[in-house]
Amino acid sequence: MSTIGSASRGRTTITDVARAAGVSVATVSKVINGRDGVAAATQEHVMGIVTQLGYASSLVATSMRRSRTHVIGVLVAEFEPFALQLLHGVSGALSGTSYDVLAYAGAVSTGSHHGWEARSLSRLGGTLIDGAVVVTPTVEPPEVGMPIVSIDPHAGPAGPAVVDTDNLRGGREATAHLITLGHRRIGYLRGRDDLESARLREEGYREALASAGLDIDESLIVTGEFQQAEAAEGTSALLDLADPPTAIFASNDVSAIEAIRVATARGLRVPRDLSVVGFDDIPAAASATPPLTTVRQPLVDMGRAAVDLLVRMIEDDAGPDHVRMPSELIVRASTAAPRT
Repeated sequence: MSTIGSASRGRTTITDVARAAGVSVATVSKVINGRDGVAAATQEHVMGIVTQLGYASSLVATSMRRSRTHVIGVLVAEFEPFALQLLHGVSGALSGTSYDVLAYAGAVSTGSHHGWEARSLSRLGGTLIDGAVVVTPTVEPPEVGMPIVSIDPHAGPAGPAVVDTDNLRGGREATAHLITLGHRRIGYLRGRDDLESARLREEGYREALASAGLDIDESLIVTGEFQQAEAAEGTSALLDLADPPTAIFASNDVSAIEAIRVATARGLRVPRDLSVVGFDDIPAAASATPPLTTVRQPLVDMGRAAVDLLVRMIEDDAGPDHVRMPSELIVRASTAAPRT
């Protein structure tokens, strides 16, 4: 049985290619990585074996033949509602193109989640993907020799290519909406301390209160961390106050929906007894009971914008850019004037 025939029975490896071509593994590696030091005739011979064995279907071989894999990586800390909506935008933008998407969750394993993007990029960069969209990176992505676009980076738009939302305006609009309805004691469920977007939403909350001539009561500002458990604790703390708020602005929809759950469990009716506003407009917001008033981040459009920018960087050597998407207040049934 020939060497080529035996290789075809399983997954072809670089060793199979080297054996069939009669050269060393090092030589095959040089050829598929486009390195110097291999005669043109040898390169052509090795590439013929790569094709004959089917190794050409691998990402490494594809990268060598075309200098690209035509795969875009989308790196997220975890597959939560925010990230999933962005992925919808990415896949929609790439539909009908020559690019595939590799979605990778980089902070689901045990250990520190700080710097997860650097670890993920080191695993996927080079031969697997042509570029990456990194969602809420904790640090500025390292130099890895390929284009990178960050969505909602922790430290704000410090990197070369960033897509984010006008979080400051969104925070102001959410709070101003409650003030316009007549609320004066408005609780705030804060987001994560390490996210610039969370800081800006809180700044918008504070600015709206100040613009309306209302004092900022620090007891009405509690942690929510964008998580259900923390949001439940924060909501309980607000409702346990001697003078509880008549409305709560939560820094994301997950926290807002949890605030509604906690209030309802206490016998409060939303919005008659307590108005609630969220931020993001994930699909669960419209189907909540009652449907959630929220600040819409155009998450699908953000995913599209990120991948459009990334493809331009890959194909046209486009320079860095900062795309800031507008926020929009979406009024539904979870807000109303306070009871008199």
